[in-house]
Amino acid sequence: MRTSPLVLGAGALALAAVTLPGPRLLAQAVPTPANASTAGELVVEPPTLINLGFEWFLEGDANRNAAVDVAYRKSGEPAWRPGLPMLRLGGERIYSESRVDVVVPNMFGGSVLDLEPDTAYDVRLTLADPDGVNGEAARTITVRTRPEPRPYTGGRVFHVYPHGFKGAKIEPSFEGLMCAYNFWCAGTDWATSGRPRVRPGDTILVHAGVYKYNRYEYTNNAAVNRTTPLDGTYYLTADGTAEMPIVIKGAGDGQAIFDGDGAFALFDVRTADYTYFEGLTFRNAEMAIQAGTQFIAGSKGLTVKRSRFENVGAGVFTNYAGSSGFYIADNTFVGRNDPNHLIGWAGEMWTKFNGVEGQIFPPKMASYVAVKLYGPGHVVAYNYIADFHDGINIETYGNPDGSVASGHGIIEGPHYPTREYWDRRPVAIDFYNNYITSSHDNPIETDGGMHNIRVLRNIFVNHASHAFCNQPSLGGPVYWIRNIAYHLPAGSTRLTNGSAGVLFYNNTILSETQAAAASNVHWRNNLMLGENAAPAILSVTTMTSYTSSDYNAFRPNPGAKTAFQWNAPPAGTRADFTGPGHEAALQTRSFTTLAEYSAATGQDKNSLTVDYDIFMNVPRLDAQDAATVQKIYKAEQFDFRLKPNAAPVDRGVILPNVTDGFSGKAPDIGALEVGKPAPHYGPRP
Repeated sequence: MRTSPLVLGAGALALAAVTLPGPRLLAQAVPTPANASTAGELVVEPPTLINLGFEWFLEGDANRNAAVDVAYRKSGEPAWRPGLPMLRLGGERIYSESRVDVVVPNMFGGSVLDLEPDTAYDVRLTLADPDGVNGEAARTITVRTRPEPRPYTGGRVFHVYPHGFKGAKIEPSFEGLMCAYNFWCAGTDWATSGRPRVRPGDTILVHAGVYKYNRYEYTNNAAVNRTTPLDGTYYLTADGTAEMPIVIKGAGDGQAIFDGDGAFALFDVRTADYTYFEGLTFRNAEMAIQAGTQFIAGSKGLTVKRSRFENVGAGVFTNYAGSSGFYIADNTFVGRNDPNHLIGWAGEMWTKFNGVEGQIFPPKMASYVAVKLYGPGHVVAYNYIADFHDGINIETYGNPDGSVASGHGIIEGPHYPTREYWDRRPVAIDFYNNYITSSHDNPIETDGGMHNIRVLRNIFVNHASHAFCNQPSLGGPVYWIRNIAYHLPAGSTRLTNGSAGVLFYNNTILSETQAAAASNVHWRNNLMLGENAAPAILSVTTMTSYTSSDYNAFRPNPGAKTAFQWNAPPAGTRADFTGPGHEAALQTRSFTTLAEYSAATGQDKNSLTVDYDIFMNVPRLDAQDAATVQKIYKAEQFDFRLKPNAAPVDRGVILPNVTDGFSGKAPDIGALEVGKPAPHYGPRP
C-alpha cells in the first residue's frame, strides 16, 4: 500500500508519468522537456441541453504555466465568442481513509456554457505555454447540444383509465397502467408473467383519477390490485430510444395520480432505458422512481417532466454508474419533513430544540432526497424542492468505478478510472434554475462528481447545512455560478477531503464561507455576507498554493478577531496533499481585516467590504439567535438585487461566458447584474 506523501515542489511534475487515453485520439504524445507542454488527447463529454464539456490531457508543463483559451460559435456563423478558459488540473489528491483516494491526471477541463439546445457549435481550443508546445496546439471540433426529450409523434397511443370510470373511453383502452404496458396484468403470481406490449415510440395516456391498489391482497379483482403482490411496484422493463422513448403521460383531463399506498418503490425502471414520464402525480411511497442501484443495475435516458411528487421519501433515485442522460425538469417535489421549522441532523446548535413545539432531535428523516444521481450527462433544471433532507445530490459514491481507494488490506490499484470505465464517470452534469428550500442538510451536493459539473442560477433558502456542498469533488471543474443562498445558519460552503477543482463565480452567498480541506479552488465576483455562523467570513484551508480568490465583496462580522483565514502550503511548495500515513503540512494565517489578509497572502487585492444595505431588500440574519434561527423564509419575501449605486456595482472582473452582457463599466459582483432581469427559479409555466 502507498504510505508516502504526495508533496509537489515548485519545480516538480504536477503528476509524473501519467497519460490517460480518451474516447477521441487527436494527437500522439512525444518526448518533451519537463516544462514544455505536449498536447495529448481531447475528450468530448456527453453534451447536455445547454452546456458542452471537454477534457484535454497533456504531458509536461511541470511549472503549470500552460493555458487553454476557448472560443465558440454556432456552426456556420462567422464570429467567434470567447469562453471561459479551461481549468488546469493535475496531481490533486482527494483522500478520505478507505472511502476515496483519487489522483487527478495531468489535464485541462472546461465547459462552454448557456448554449441553445439541439444546436451545432464549433469550439476552438488553443493550448499555449511559454516553454513551448509539442503536438497539435489548436483544436477545432463541432459538437451538437442535446435536444429536450419529447414524445415521438408517430408511435401508437394507448389509453389508461382508473377502475370505475363511467365515461366514454378512447380506444385502445385499458384499466390500469400495467394492463396497457404489458400483454398481461394481474394481482397474483401471474403478475410477473406479462411481457411488454409497448415498444419504442409508444405513448400511454393516463386519464384522470387515483391509481391506488392493495398489494397485500392476492386477487384477480382489478379493483383491488394490478401491481405486483406484496411490494406493489410498477416494474417497467421495456426500452425506448432517445428519439423514440416510451412515454407515460397524463392525458390532460385532470390529475392522474399514482398512489403507492406505502410501497417502498412505486416505479422501478432500473432495466428500462428511455422511459418518459410527464404530467403525473407520484405520492405515498418511500421511493417514487427507482432508477438505479449501485453496482447492480440502472436505466439510461430517463425523463421526468411537469410532474408532482408528494409524501415520498425520495423522488428520482439512481446511484448506478451506468445511468446516464437523465432529464428531470419543471417538477414539484414536496417532502414529508417538518415544513415549519429549520433544523439540522447534527450539531450542538440544534440540540436545544429537542422537545420544542413537538420537535425531536435528531429530526426524523421522513424524506431523504428529491433527486439523487450518478453517471454522466444528467440535467436537473427548473424544479421546486421543499422539505427533504437533501435536495439534489450526486451520489457520495466512493472511488469511481475502475479505480481503487487506499486503506489497510486494500490492494494497491489505480487512483483514477482506467479507460474501459470512462463511460461510467460522473461528468457533464447540470443543475440549474432550481428553487430549493428547507432541508436538514444541503440543497445541492456535488459530492462524488468528477469533471464539468455545472450548478447555475439556483436559489437556496433555509438550509441547516452548507448550500455549496463539495464533499468531495473529484477533480473538477465544478462550476457554482450565479446562485443565491440565504439562511444557512451552519455556514455556506463545504469543501472537504481535498475537494479539487471548484470554481465559485458571481454567487450571492449570505453566510460564512469555510473550506476545510480543498485544492485548486477559485472565487471570483462573489458577494459574501455573513449570518454569524462563524467568526471568519472567509476561512480557507487549501493544499495547493494555486488556490485563489479576488474581486469579491465581504461583510466581516463586527468585532471578529479573525475575519479572514488562509491556510496553505508554505512558500516554495506548490502542493502538499494528505494521504495514507501523511497529513499535509500547511501554514496557518489569520487576519482581522481585509487589508491585512490581502497584503500577507496576495489574495483578494481587488475585493472590498460591504454591508447588507447594498441590497434592495435583504435583512441580515443571526445564526446565534435561537428565537429566529428556525424560521422558514420564502425567497419571494426578499429582493436580492443590488441598489444601483451600491459599492459592488461595476467592481467585478470579466469572466467570459459568465458575465457576458454586463450593463456598466465592468460586471457587478454577485448573482444579479443591475438592470438585467432575474432568472426564473422553479417550474416554468
